[in-house]
Amino acid sequence: MVTDDTIAAPATPLGEGGIGIVRISGPASETLLKKRFLPSRPIDRFHSHRLYHGTILSSDGKPLDEVLAVVMRKPRSYTCEDVVEVQCHGGPFVVRKILESFIVAGARLAAPGEFTLRAFLNGRIDLTRAEAVIDLIRSRSQKAVTVALQQLEGRLGNHLAEIRQEIIELLVIIEAYVDFPEEDMATLHMDQLEKQSLGVLQKIDKLLDSFNFGRVAREGLGILLVGRPNVGKSSLLNYLLGEDRAIVTSIPGTTRDTIEELWALDGFSLRLIDTAGIHDSNDPVEAEGMRRTLEKIRSADLILLVVDGSRDLDAFDEKSLDACDVSKTVLVVNKSDLGQREVKAPFSTLPRVRVSALSGDGMEDLKKMILHQVTRNCSGGDMGESAILSSRRHWESLNRCRGNLTSFVDSLGAAVPYECLAVDLREAVQSIGEVTGETLPEEVLNRIFSRFCIGK
Repeated sequence: MVTDDTIAAPATPLGEGGIGIVRISGPASETLLKKRFLPSRPIDRFHSHRLYHGTILSSDGKPLDEVLAVVMRKPRSYTCEDVVEVQCHGGPFVVRKILESFIVAGARLAAPGEFTLRAFLNGRIDLTRAEAVIDLIRSRSQKAVTVALQQLEGRLGNHLAEIRQEIIELLVIIEAYVDFPEEDMATLHMDQLEKQSLGVLQKIDKLLDSFNFGRVAREGLGILLVGRPNVGKSSLLNYLLGEDRAIVTSIPGTTRDTIEELWALDGFSLRLIDTAGIHDSNDPVEAEGMRRTLEKIRSADLILLVVDGSRDLDAFDEKSLDACDVSKTVLVVNKSDLGQREVKAPFSTLPRVRVSALSGDGMEDLKKMILHQVTRNCSGGDMGESAILSSRRHWESLNRCRGNLTSFVDSLGAAVPYECLAVDLREAVQSIGEVTGETLPEEVLNRIFSRFCIGK
């Protein structure tokens, strides 16, 4: 990958706004600024990290916009290269014309994530912190922001670096005996090696256990509203969202397709999904809606099985129950304002709450029930932890590291050649390096950074 040229891109989203920013990074950044920037008062040279007022000119010398420009000389910049940022008015046309003027002057349009890629390649940040940048940009809840910020400040990367160093220290001891086999193995103190290895495994297990919490904080959970037609699923959705998102009528089968909306609860980002009612129908549109409902049930994190509590539950309610995984299902007995019938088997075994989507009765109890189920899904993590795993890629690599280290511990008591012990430890170092970026192939790096927006 080419990293020694000069790149440019908008650092702010294209669209109308008060300010737009064009970012330039590379060895020719300051030279390009001098070609296109006319300061409002004469200056001898640009001082680093100081704002200058002036006008940006096109390639033919015409004014494009009144701007503020700043030079950030290496290594005190985001990319550890010479960086220039031009702050202009936020209209998309103005930003585009300023960017074009720098491209004509010799810059190359940056690829998605290329600024952060350069920050990583130049040692400014490790890969966990680089990935935290995109997680922070895409965060949709307070907990997602908190986890991303912890990762961005280096908690995860620093913790992994400590674990990696401990494994390397074990490897150094084993490789010494590979290089000098005449030494007495008894002096290696196998018990001490095992104790050190188990200590490292304990740290790895703690990190792996934090993944459930980190994943939910980062990605949220999908909550599915399921039930026969006309039990109030759409009314329930509207009440929780605080807006009339779904059409509500007294006609059964009004909802024929899934409706998905984001909902924030206690800092978590949850996806509320209203579905078509489950019943017998010859209508092909309704049948397709029910097929999609059954498909969603299989992938849902939590199911709210909604029933009409003002009447006895029947075969259609049981049909809805049969489609659900009871281990992740909560019974929501709606229409409590119209009377309450006894909940009998097989429904009585489910955790349940009585509500009225019309009056709001029981809604706080429902929220508490949902929050209880959500936190049950993400046990093992806590915002006070020193580090939290939130990426499946990180979890998979760290789990491989755990397997390598477990194999090493299991082999310590057996008559295994030192070379084989060293292989396990080398692979453990390789696996943990995939998380922080020391040992990741270039094509994987490119795939990770391609998720970024242009300009970041």
